Amino acid sequence: MVATQEAIGVTVRTAAPARRRRRTLSGWHFVLAPIALVFVVPFVQMIMAALSPASELVQFPPPFVPSTVTFENFAKLFATTNILQWLLNSVIVSASAIIAHIILCSLAGYGFARLRFQGRNMGFLLIIATIMLPTQLLMIPTYILFSKIGLINTLGAAIVPWLASAFGIFLMRQFFLSLPAELEEAGMLDGCSRWGIFFRIVLPLAKPALATLAIFTLLSSWNDLIWPLIAINDPSAFTIQLGIANFQGARQTEWGLLMAGNVVAVMPLVLFFLFAQKQFIQTMTFSGLKG
Repeated sequence: MVATQEAIGVTVRTAAPARRRRRTLSGWHFVLAPIALVFVVPFVQMIMAALSPASELVQFPPPFVPSTVTFENFAKLFATTNILQWLLNSVIVSASAIIAHIILCSLAGYGFARLRFQGRNMGFLLIIATIMLPTQLLMIPTYILFSKIGLINTLGAAIVPWLASAFGIFLMRQFFLSLPAELEEAGMLDGCSRWGIFFRIVLPLAKPALATLAIFTLLSSWNDLIWPLIAINDPSAFTIQLGIANFQGARQTEWGLLMAGNVVAVMPLVLFFLFAQKQFIQTMTFSGLKG
């Protein structure tokens, strides 16, 4: 009987905090639901507009739900534009940016974190200082440089600016500084060279930081519009964002094509998030902790 009462007491003591926690979460839901709608409603409206007839898109205000669902905008998009080529170009740019970022930023970050050389701190401060420079300030000199070396109107013009970044170097350096130096010292005692320590010991431990860097690079390079708009005029080298931007004219805008193109452009990122949402959430947590 005593055991039964004690068990009941334990149940009551553990159930009460759970109920309080559920009430707390319900309160947060009332706060977070409107915030979520701010992001979800435009996305849903974009899909609805892409599925609407052209006659309804010119109405003001346009109906949120189309009276007739049609795929004519998507059919016209794939039949009259080079949307697949633009998608391929964006994949090439983003994949190249991710690979280059992971390699170069990890190497530079490790060098600033562990190697001792003259001017290390000053060099790192100069790199970090570039974060405070507006991107627009660097576009003109970058354009002049790329024009002289023949990169204008090529995919190289969209890839080279993403080879490395000050943020990526900073992120990797901070992560490497958080690793115990004893791990590398043990590797040196076992006869590993500096390269062996980096590739066999340090880099496998840096997977969370590398995943964070890869996701940020993917989102930034995939959605980049301003620089490709300046550096690329050849339609065969358009990225998906640059191609879609050309649907907006000075006198007329193809709203159906524009919405359908936006859906096609965002779908790869949505699918990537659905398949890698666990890693994505861990990445957001990691970046918050490092910040």
